[in-house]
Amino acid sequence: MTLLVAGGSRVDAGKTVFATGLLARTGAVGFKPRAGNDLWFDHDDYRYAMDRGRLFGKDARRLAAAAPGEREPEEINPVHRLWRPAPRGGSGILGREDRTFLLDRVGDHYVVNDTVALPDSATAALDPDDAVRISSLREFNRAMESLHLPAHESLAADIAAADLAVVESYADVARPLADVEPRAVAVVEPGVVSVYDGRRYEKACEVASGGQRTGRLEERVPDVTDLLDLVAERELPPLTAEERRSPSTVATAYEDAYELLLDTAFE
Repeated sequence: MTLLVAGGSRVDAGKTVFATGLLARTGAVGFKPRAGNDLWFDHDDYRYAMDRGRLFGKDARRLAAAAPGEREPEEINPVHRLWRPAPRGGSGILGREDRTFLLDRVGDHYVVNDTVALPDSATAALDPDDAVRISSLREFNRAMESLHLPAHESLAADIAAADLAVVESYADVARPLADVEPRAVAVVEPGVVSVYDGRRYEKACEVASGGQRTGRLEERVPDVTDLLDLVAERELPPLTAEERRSPSTVATAYEDAYELLLDTAFE
């Protein structure tokens, strides 16, 4: 069975805190299909990974630590992207005006934007000499087909094999993996969580995207939830930084929300 944790806003929705508490409450395995760091805004997290010669983020590290057993962040997060700000604008390969894509870690491989210079620290730590190098959107799409898609298909199989899986999305993306249907969905925002039936949520994703074959690659949470009836909401009390770092403390503080989510999943 799969539970999905999504965010109602792009930044600081509280998804990871909620997900780690849910892992402590249920003993589930956590997954983060896609994640990313900004070289500037997430520099501490970037340096933490670079010091270990790896590329992963804080969210995947916290999810891996909160679940039972021993898993590395890369095992539950197959695709991790590194960005840097683009204060002078410019669309770049991926069409973003505010960010420049630097590289992706896809499993054990790297996909590098060959139109920009990598930070010296990344080149030294990751040694991406054998990386797939791209200089156009067409080349990036080919890399997506050969690397990203198989990585996500493999992760979807791992999620399906788990007795209970908690999948955390990123930003305000409604579903990080189209092939994984959750039994219940928690949409987290500061101070509140909204719970939805997973099967109806999945159908709403298809409607919001225009269908599996014709739609966009990513549906946004507000576009999906506007099409759905809410099961119920629960308030999420504010927690200190120390409390947020303790999954067992979060599990106790958010107990009512977790009970609602699990009751919805087992209906």
